Amino acid sequence: MGFVKEFKEFAFKGNVLDLAVGVIIGAAFSAIVKSFVDDIITPLLLNPALEKANVKNIAELSWGGVKYGNFLSSVISFLIVAFVLFLLIKGVNSLNKKPETAPSPPVLTEDQKLLTEIRDLLKNKNNI
Repeated sequence: MGFVKEFKEFAFKGNVLDLAVGVIIGAAFSAIVKSFVDDIITPLLLNPALEKANVKNIAELSWGGVKYGNFLSSVISFLIVAFVLFLLIKGVNSLNKKPETAPSPPVLTEDQKLLTEIRDLLKNKNNI
């Protein structure tokens, strides 16, 4: 019974649920980025290079029998996802940034307080 209870506590913690939501949203975002690369970036930016290579689809792009077109598409997708995540984390970090407070003066011990009073008295005596 202890194992089931431990698993239940683990599975329903906020962090696990947040992670599950993040994975689902990440998968959906990955599909959006894949479509962006395949349907927008490739036709607009890579078509001139593909036409010179006599290739209609980036997946057909190869060199010496090695098809690197899909790999190139995956690298572009990764860079876009990494950049968006960088911006997202940077934004979250700026929201979570705590305002800087002035450091509080150190707490003096009794000996330090006594020495400070003696110093101040000697300064006042010398100024008279």
